Amino acid sequence: MNAEAGALGVLDLQGGVQEHLDHLQRIGVPARTVKRAAELDGLAGLIIPGGESTCLSRLLRIFELDQAIRRAVDGGLKLWGTCAGAILLAAENRGEAPALGLIDIAISRNAFGSQLDSFNRQVRVPMVAEEPIPVTFIRAPKIVRAGAGVRVLLELDDYIAAAEDDRILVTVFHPELTPSLAFHRYFARKCGVRSDGTEAASRDPGWTPQSWMRFSHHA
Repeated sequence: MNAEAGALGVLDLQGGVQEHLDHLQRIGVPARTVKRAAELDGLAGLIIPGGESTCLSRLLRIFELDQAIRRAVDGGLKLWGTCAGAILLAAENRGEAPALGLIDIAISRNAFGSQLDSFNRQVRVPMVAEEPIPVTFIRAPKIVRAGAGVRVLLELDDYIAAAEDDRILVTVFHPELTPSLAFHRYFARKCGVRSDGTEAASRDPGWTPQSWMRFSHHA
């Protein structure tokens, strides 16, 4: 795969697509949605957003994107899975069959309980930003094991909340639902894509929870 300079994709089957597009635009990175295998061509990276992992797994098979994504990763594509996206990428999904199985982690789905158990907190992730980062957990899974080739970026209490290997980043929370741009800049760097700003400038004061709605006419 010949990665197009500066191009990232967001898987557009179900889930928080527009929120990721909003954050990528804010860091100055060209981005497009991906619904078909051919739309992976030329991308440097792909975000698999949060949503409902069982639904997303089924849609990946229906649209024949599961095998296409595996081939694209072999060709150099980088992936970032947030929440349900992390579940899809895990090699081991406790209690269920794995979906894409592309990173050597074990994950426990709905580990915090129902949506009523969603919460926000501030975390420090030195590899990603110098200052604390706000993150949002919504029916979040827990990463309960990381393989030998996986780097743990954030560990909280009794679980891993963010990890990566050379090809793939996974977070069990939703950076796209906060004003923080830190993780989107970090993923862009992982993909070799230049964004504007610096690591320290991790929040956008112009962001609101409704900012993504300017993309709604594209949905």
